[in-house]
Amino acid sequence: MFEALGIVNISVFVIGVVIIILTPGPNSLYVLGMAARRGVKDGYKAAAAVFIGDGVLMLLASLGAGSLMHIYPTAFLALQYLGAAYLGYLGFAVLYSAIHDQERQSGKDAELCREDPFKRALILSLSNPKAIMFFVSFFVQFVDPAKGYPGLAFLILACIVQIVSMTYLSFLIFGGAKLARAVRGNRRLKRLGGAFSGFVFLGFGLRLAIRAGG
Repeated sequence: MFEALGIVNISVFVIGVVIIILTPGPNSLYVLGMAARRGVKDGYKAAAAVFIGDGVLMLLASLGAGSLMHIYPTAFLALQYLGAAYLGYLGFAVLYSAIHDQERQSGKDAELCREDPFKRALILSLSNPKAIMFFVSFFVQFVDPAKGYPGLAFLILACIVQIVSMTYLSFLIFGGAKLARAVRGNRRLKRLGGAFSGFVFLGFGLRLAIRAGG
């Protein structure tokens, strides 16, 4: 049925989507942090922004952003290195924060309480290297424009992505937020968690840079 619509290897796509979405990234970490600090309502405001941002990226991919990257490989390579640099910066920043127990954290929490979770999460979503690379280089590989109905095929794949994404973000908001509050009250666990997140960002940044160089 899916092949008749122009969708190729739907099972591989679903597995890839689950793996990509479960990979720690700025979007999920922000939603988790917002839910932990300001509750479920603001957590879902951030999640809604991620939902919209991902929708925009998928629309651009369906309109040919992936093909444009293949026509101009230098731009694609630059995007990969920029993504690697961003992830590396994020990793070092998180590690620094975990190693140095900053006394200004209360000031940062106060600033967080004043920010708009929807606006901030939307910016993160639209500038998230992981999401951009996923939708441009992975998402479009599962639609055959010569078969079926490409527009409908993209819509079905987009719905699958959004269902998996919102399920995971809901888990973070309801389950992960409680855990985050407990970790926040324990300085040692907080530093260990921050160090782990930092190494995860660094690892993905290094992997992306190696892949771009290869």
